[in-house]
Amino acid sequence: MLPVGGETLIRYMAALSCRIAGSSGLLCRDLGFLNQSSKRCYRSLPTHGIGKYRHLLPPEVDKKKSKLQKEIKEGTDHEYGTLNFQVTGYNMLYVERFVRYMHKFFNQMSVPVEESYALQTRSTEVLLLQDSGSKMSVDYILSTHQRVVQVSGLKATLAPIILETLMMNQPEGVHLQVKQHTAEDYLKRFKVRPDVEKMKAAITH
Repeated sequence: MLPVGGETLIRYMAALSCRIAGSSGLLCRDLGFLNQSSKRCYRSLPTHGIGKYRHLLPPEVDKKKSKLQKEIKEGTDHEYGTLNFQVTGYNMLYVERFVRYMHKFFNQMSVPVEESYALQTRSTEVLLLQDSGSKMSVDYILSTHQRVVQVSGLKATLAPIILETLMMNQPEGVHLQVKQHTAEDYLKRFKVRPDVEKMKAAITH
């Protein structure tokens, strides 16, 4: 059955003649009412695009990238988002005991603990100036141990009570810091390898 309408009928007959004659390029240039950007006349037919299903499928997600990307929960008016309780200290025994106490305390207060992990140990050299001369020597090496307890969904009314309790039970020589979790904090967990980064830069450039 032919399409109804004068202009539609002309378009249909012109496209049909292009297919029969095999001179689609010449005829399309001569006809001004056809689309000048398309080189094939059959693209203007109503049946164009039938059978394509890729636009109906959900977008593909790279599994390698999805493992590295951590979903960060945003806070609301009544509760906080993802928070990092970072504990640092020179004595690893005190740091580990305090982190264990925090984990149990959050479970008792029904605060969801996302995960608890350790960051890289930092070393600081303490230099000693000799009595005679200006030469300095290494006297001691301080090791700073870091642990993180990550929680989410902490209620705003419960946060002051939890912070006050943790500060009252904080051991001597242990520092506690509470901050909003970011993507940079997640990347700090991985060890940086300069040789691999140089190889990646060489491949990209």
